[in-house]
Amino acid sequence: MTYGVGIMLEEGLVMAVDTRTNAGVDNIATFRKLHTWQQPGERVFVLLSSGNLAVTQAVVSLLTEGTHSTKRRGAPPNLFAAETMFQAARIVGEASREIRKSDAEALLQSNETFHASFIFGGQIGTERPRLFQIYSAGNFIEASVDTPFLQIGEHKYGKPILDRVAQMNMSLGQAAKLLLLSFDSTIRSNLSVGLPIDILVYSRDSLKLERTRRIGADDGYFRKLSLDWSKALRTAFANIDEFDI
Repeated sequence: MTYGVGIMLEEGLVMAVDTRTNAGVDNIATFRKLHTWQQPGERVFVLLSSGNLAVTQAVVSLLTEGTHSTKRRGAPPNLFAAETMFQAARIVGEASREIRKSDAEALLQSNETFHASFIFGGQIGTERPRLFQIYSAGNFIEASVDTPFLQIGEHKYGKPILDRVAQMNMSLGQAAKLLLLSFDSTIRSNLSVGLPIDILVYSRDSLKLERTRRIGADDGYFRKLSLDWSKALRTAFANIDEFDI
C-alpha cells in the first residue's frame, strides 16, 4: 500500500508520499509515486498516487503524453493548456476515467479491481496554489481553510496529529516537519508503508519546483525527529495527572 499527504498553506504547498508498493517478509518493492510537471514561471503541478501501480503509472503516462501533444483531434488532455487549477484537476480526473474505461474489464476478468487515488496540487500564474484529492471515478474534492490537508492510502495512523496541528498559517518548514511526523506514526503502525519517503516543498508564486528530497533509512533528520517525538510523547504522558480510580 501507500501513504500520501499534502497540505495547503498560505506560503505554498508541502506534499509527501512513500515509495513502498508491496509488503511482506521477503516481498518489498520501491517505486516513485511523486510526479511533477512544470513550465517554470508559468505553472507547476505535483501528483501523488496510490492504488494499483499499473493503473496509476498509466494515468501518469497519459498526462505526460498530454503535455507533449498538439491540438490534434484525439490528443490526450494537456495540463499545460489548463487556465485554472480546477481545470487541471478535471484533466487528471479525465485521465483516470480514460484508463478505467480501457482497463477495468480486463482487471475484473483477473479478479482485480480498478483502484487509483491521487493528491494533485500546484499553481497556475497568479492564481493561488490549490490542492485536490482525486478519486478512482475521476471526481474530486479540494482542500479548504477548515481542512487544509488531504490524504490517500493508509492514512488512519497519520491523521490524528494532522487533525490537532495542521493550520494554513504554518511555515513551510513546520508543515514539512508535521508531515514527516505523520509518516513516522504511520510507519510504526503499518508494515505496508515504509521508507524512502519523497517530500516536495513549494513556495507560493515561485512557479518552479526545486525542493524535492528523498528521506531514506539513513536520513539523520528523520531519525532524530522520530527519536525526539517518542521522547516528547513519553514526557507529555508522564506529566498528565493519573486517572483517579
